[in-house]
Amino acid sequence: MSDTPAKPKVLVADDERVIADTLAIILNQSGFDATAVYSGEKAVETAQSLKPDMLISDVIMTDLNGIDAAIKIREMLPSCKILLFSGQAATADLLDRAQGQGHQFEILAKPVHPQDLLAKLRS
Repeated sequence: MSDTPAKPKVLVADDERVIADTLAIILNQSGFDATAVYSGEKAVETAQSLKPDMLISDVIMTDLNGIDAAIKIREMLPSCKILLFSGQAATADLLDRAQGQGHQFEILAKPVHPQDLLAKLRS
């Protein structure tokens, strides 16, 4: 075993593959161990085995939206840091509903600048 601290594990979920893959590449180059998935369902499934330290998820996805996926992942992994991003106005309604159920999530607007994202993850 090495003395190097483990890289934080980040799960990136976005149904736009190019966005998920690009974020994962940026994170991997920035000292994180990032995995990209392309749906909310896959994020929940992957989180069970990966046990990520952080989830970065788009809100509007075709199968399971990012907020519902985040709620399920937070129930499994209470210490998982969750960061949501969205380019769509429908997000506000979903966020309001989640807040009504007692869930608070930080949200960034798309497009997310990599430096802004890294700053959020390191804070």
